[in-house]
Parts: sequence; structure tokens; C-alpha cells
Amino acid sequence: MIAIIDYGAGNLKSVEKALLAIGKECVITRNEKEILQADHVILPGVGAFGDAMNHLKQYDLDKVIREYAQTGNPFLGICLGLQLLFEGSDESEGVEGLGLLKGEVVRIPAEPGLKIPHIGWNSLHLQNNGRLFAGMQDEPYVYFVHSYYLKAKEPQIVKATAEYGVTIHASVEKNQIFACQFHPEKSGAIGLQILRNFTEITNQ
Repeated sequence: MIAIIDYGAGNLKSVEKALLAIGKECVITRNEKEILQADHVILPGVGAFGDAMNHLKQYDLDKVIREYAQTGNPFLGICLGLQLLFEGSDESEGVEGLGLLKGEVVRIPAEPGLKIPHIGWNSLHLQNNGRLFAGMQDEPYVYFVHSYYLKAKEPQIVKATAEYGVTIHASVEKNQIFACQFHPEKSGAIGLQILRNFTEITNQ
């Protein structure tokens, strides 16, 4: 069973629909027992970093996520869910993130002709043999919606980048923690393959 964490941050139904489309059982939940017993967990999210962390703490889900990360089962953060895995974000100064990964989340710099938020399709440059991208050719197109982006401290955990005025660390993987800045659930056949690859990763 795949648990989709419900902390009031939206986009849950899109993830559920995508998982059902590839034949996977899933549940939208904030129940500690259901999350800790799941084979895979997904943390989706759209919205503001500070609000999201407040909601996670309100339901004690910050503790549950940290505990789940110790189980060896695969965990996937999507969009805001990626950013929450890091130490903090310029969007909400002084608010601590989950701190499971190291890096900066900073605003995409304004440039002439560059719209912020970054909304739309963009190609990925794949690197470092990311398991989410197994079997894919380089430069797959995926769908982004974000104003802040990741600069990971550990280059080896970056599995895909995208160019949008700056180099965006678009997907990371460390041990059994995976994350995407883009939305696989809105990225057509490529996105469904990424989710399928994630669900086929087993406990280490």
C-alpha cells in the first residue's frame, strides 16, 4: 500500500489518480499507523513553505515522516514536498524544514522575459543514475509549477536538472529518499513511468 500524506497542502487527488492509473493501491491519510505501515509514502504539496511546515507539525506528521525515513522504505516528495525535506526556504525565513536532506531553497531570480512562477513543460538533464528515471532517455519533458528552487549541497544526490534562468536541481535521491520539483502526476506518460519506477523500488 502507498500512503499519500494529507496535511492540507492540496494536489492529493491528482497523485491518487495517477497511482490508480498505473494499478497501484493507495490511501490519502494523516494517520500515523497507516503511514508507518505503508510500503511507500508520498509527500505532495502546493503552497507556501511556512504554512506547510505548520500543518505538518499540527498533525505531528513531521515526526512521523522522520520516523518513516528510518524504516528503509521508499519516500517521495513532490514539488513543495521536495522543498520541505530540506533545512529551510527563503520563502519563509526562520522556519525550519524537515532537515532530512541538505541544501538551499531559494527564489528563482527575476530576468527579462522570464515568468515567475515557472509554470509549464521543461526538459530534464538526467545524471548520476537516478532510479526514478530507469529506462528513460535523456531530456524527458515534465511539468513544473514553482517560484522557488533547490540548490542541493551534495552534488551526487542530484539526479536531474532543468534550466530556467538558473540550473534547477529538479530531482534528488539519497538512500531511500526521493524527490521531484516537478509534478510527475501531471507529466503524462513520462510522469507515470517515474511514479511506476518509484513504486517498484523495494526496502533496502
